[in-house]
Amino acid sequence: MSIRPVKKVSQSEPHIEGAGVHLRRAFGFGNTTDFDPFLLFDDFRNDTPSQYLAGFPWHPHRGIETITYVLNGNVDHGDSLGNSGTLGAGDVQWMTAGSGILHQEMPKGDAQGRMHGFQLWANLPASLKMTAPRYQDVQGRDIPEITEDDGTRVRVVCGEFWGKKGPVEGVAADPRYLDVWVPPGKKRVLPVELTRHAFAYVFEGSGAFRDASRPQAVKTDRDGHETDDVEDIGNRSLVLFDRGDEVVVQAGERGIRFLLISGKPLEEPVAWYGPIVMNTEAEIRQAVSELRSGTFIR
Repeated sequence: MSIRPVKKVSQSEPHIEGAGVHLRRAFGFGNTTDFDPFLLFDDFRNDTPSQYLAGFPWHPHRGIETITYVLNGNVDHGDSLGNSGTLGAGDVQWMTAGSGILHQEMPKGDAQGRMHGFQLWANLPASLKMTAPRYQDVQGRDIPEITEDDGTRVRVVCGEFWGKKGPVEGVAADPRYLDVWVPPGKKRVLPVELTRHAFAYVFEGSGAFRDASRPQAVKTDRDGHETDDVEDIGNRSLVLFDRGDEVVVQAGERGIRFLLISGKPLEEPVAWYGPIVMNTEAEIRQAVSELRSGTFIR
């Protein structure tokens, strides 16, 4: 077995998206080779309703899958195919945009005005870019949770882990999506398949992602400058792992909670146009032309 060394640690950066939603972006809209098959990851955590209630009005997607995981508050959604619903705390929606869909997502806070969730974009291979759109809406009670003797808890959203299988199935990137909590002072070794790219996103507490005998990677701030804080990786930190088949995490004095996400790289060219992701610029031009002519929805 080989421990995955940490390749890079960075902080998610402030962004405003949709109609004025203040969020933090961990990666996206650039060279995402290290994260392949994943394209973008957003943390839309906010305690100020005026900074998120305008939401994400009608917008198109093609060529990708979007994964929305809600921790606090609710997200109302609807689309051009007539689907609608509400995601509550602990719920997940896995949307395969495929050949094209128009949808909207409107976040609402809980009783204290708090809103917290994540959205991950997974790429589709060229062979499935124009597949039929579909949804997988999963309620929180249907997501298996594993509790170890030391208090470590793992929610298995997608993929198999420690004998449990997540409810989301048939996703092209064959991802594993875990919500992990390690109690204060505890150390855990978590398996990750050698052939996958993997990253962690810390959103509670702090800790270190390394084996005691290995050096830690250099940590950088928002501007790319090196920092000395390599031991205590905390809130809103993105941890990109190198190759290996195990991840080691040592929880700090407050414990640590993070998403651990991995997937098989597609190794295909990526052409971007906002929420439309294809393989070539010609395909992007065709999608834009179809949007303008009203023929985007198949």
